[in-house]
Formats: sequence, C-alpha cells, structure tokens
Amino acid sequence: MGLDLLDRTELDRLTTRRWFLRYCYAPEEIERAHRLTGRRRQEYLAGRFAAKEAVLKALGRGLFQGVAPRDILVGRAAGGAPHVELRGSAAEAAPGATVLISITHKGDAVAAVALTVPRDDIPRDDIPRDDISRTHDKEERRAS
Repeated sequence: MGLDLLDRTELDRLTTRRWFLRYCYAPEEIERAHRLTGRRRQEYLAGRFAAKEAVLKALGRGLFQGVAPRDILVGRAAGGAPHVELRGSAAEAAPGATVLISITHKGDAVAAVALTVPRDDIPRDDIPRDDISRTHDKEERRAS
C-alpha cells in the first residue's frame, strides 16, 4: 500500500518544465492536461503526481529508483473512477499485479492511496448480482 499527500500548488514551478512533464506523465496525461486550464489543470497534474507517488510506494520504490513515473498511466475507468495502467519499467516492477487507486482533492490538499493486489484477486464487476448472492450464501454455510 502507498499513500501520498501534497498541496496542489507544489508542482507549479516544475510543471512549466518540459523535462519534468515528460519524465512524470504519460503522453495521454500530458495531452489531457493541455486541454485543461488554470486551477483544473493544476489539480489534474497534482492528483496524477500524488497517484504516481502512491503507486511507487506500493511497489516498494522511490521516485528515482528504477521506475519512471511516466510508465504509470493514471486514467479513468468507464464509470469515472481512476484506473492505473502499468507500462514499461512499472510493469516489470510488478509482474502479475494490479494496482487499485483512489485520489481525493479538498481545498489545496491532494491525496492518493494505492494498493497492489495479485491480478487474480481483483473483484470482477461483470459477475451477475445473483451469482454474488449465491457465492456469499455458500460461503456462510461453509463457515457455520
């Protein structure tokens, strides 16, 4: 598990530098950031950075310890929740793992929590509700 917290303005100076954007953000994230303006762009970049830091911590790495933050894509799932895709050096650091992420903003504070889990342990949203109930009932009977 990894956690990161920062002030949304902490990256203002760095995000004006192209090398920082290219090192920390995937091309898709940079493209999305360029379509945003002002405070929303600042929140977006800070949220993605906090998420990447949390993912690195969940992988047991630091910022300059073999995993490029740009190899951690923080996108959106179909329902709008943040979703992590590990690429390149990040995928190599976590073979067979999936990363779950949560990002929150309140005022100037931005926080992210990441959790790595084995790929087979991820709950599947495509299981019909009836199957979930039957599975739960069977587990309760076995436990009693």
